[in-house]
Amino acid sequence: MRNRTFQSPFPADDADRNQIWEMLVPRDIAAFVAADWSMVKDDFKADGFYAIDACKSDDPDDWKMMFPDLAAYRDEWLRQAIAAQEIDYAEDLFDGVFRATDLSKIDITGNRALVRKHFNGTIKKADGSTDRLLWKTHYYCEKQLNGKWLITGFTGYLPNHDPT
Repeated sequence: MRNRTFQSPFPADDADRNQIWEMLVPRDIAAFVAADWSMVKDDFKADGFYAIDACKSDDPDDWKMMFPDLAAYRDEWLRQAIAAQEIDYAEDLFDGVFRATDLSKIDITGNRALVRKHFNGTIKKADGSTDRLLWKTHYYCEKQLNGKWLITGFTGYLPNHDPT
């Protein structure tokens, strides 16, 4: 990962939220851009992990249990990351994804957290077109006895009705 300056939206003394932000923003983006699952594999609680694809629909009846376990999610994550590497972008992919990402709300109750990650932006391609990032993902995290936060699941590809 290049030497970049990251600014967490949380106060410096809020260790829990800063740890979660670091995991789900700069580390997640860097791993995706590198298509390197090993950079994030330890951020997940494999036992009991599952994730739902909301299919960008407001209707929960449309949502799908796409990832019944971590292996299913890992395989799709890698497929998407490798596909992104094959696109000729006119700008740095990390910078484009980072610019489109907002993770500024984390609710923590006990050892559980609900984390809201919003995507709203575009990344320029070399051919003059753009990739549009416009969805939300709500992550469910759990603080382990050693103090490390892990992702236990998420509901992703929720519609994002944020103004453009």
